[in-house]
Amino acid sequence: MMDRDKIILPQQPISASPEQVALTRQHLLPAQDVIYDYLLGLRAELDPVLSQRFPTRFGKPYPLGCCLEISNRVVGELNKRIHNPTHAGLAAIRAFVAAGGKVRSIWGVLRESYFQNAMQFGDLYVDVSNDTVTPTKPKVEILPMAQSGLVAIRDIDHFIRTADNYWQMKIYANHALPGLAPFMPMIGIYKTGEPCLQSASDYMIALMLLDRFQMAEHWLRNGPPAPASVVDAFRDAAAAHLRPLPGQDDREAAILACQFLRAMPRDDLWRQRDDRVRDYLRLMDELARRGIVSAPPSGE
Repeated sequence: MMDRDKIILPQQPISASPEQVALTRQHLLPAQDVIYDYLLGLRAELDPVLSQRFPTRFGKPYPLGCCLEISNRVVGELNKRIHNPTHAGLAAIRAFVAAGGKVRSIWGVLRESYFQNAMQFGDLYVDVSNDTVTPTKPKVEILPMAQSGLVAIRDIDHFIRTADNYWQMKIYANHALPGLAPFMPMIGIYKTGEPCLQSASDYMIALMLLDRFQMAEHWLRNGPPAPASVVDAFRDAAAAHLRPLPGQDDREAAILACQFLRAMPRDDLWRQRDDRVRDYLRLMDELARRGIVSAPPSGE
């Protein structure tokens, strides 16, 4: 029997091991102020570039709603610059990593209020996009993980409550595209009326895989269907192998897709995962081309 508590999913915030706690105390805590200064300087450097690329997000001005974009860009810059540190803060991060310290991108629900992307440096929560919900907050926040208030999404209901609270998003069962439903069992509609599939984040897809789509099947069996106009728009833009067969009941098709994948060997299942993510990205490109969606769904 699989012990779910021992499995770490992509982007999952976790309690640091004793080794990571010790490395944090040795390398990061004495340098926390200079690490903060370095990351704040990196935001000052990147903000002009990112604000031009993402001037608005869902009708809000940068940096509001750009948690994922900012976090990803900072992670990319850290990966490029860490081998030649020119700042004491970056040198401290490099020494931590060289000694076996772990730096991970994480995502979850912050203080049971909204989705947030951040980083975990050993036993520290490092948020370089702290101002993307409330712009008057400091751009960078560094806290012990236990004090951060960031928790992993527990289940679909937890995701739905957060999406409703943060995005004012209504969530429906994905009966539109059975080929994607096991991995992305939800259709969301923002208050603007723009639809999306939820969720294409690495964490949420891994969460659906964790119990071999039992959670997804339960939601698809019991969740409300999306408005017909959204279903029709998604199907019209999607490849044929993602849609129900002619004459097939929508709900039943989505449920059967979960049951079919559940019987697959693990290696085949992960190939299916990769293929369906590629299908999803092609679908999003086509929906954007048609003006049905304005931007890829954020992992925030």
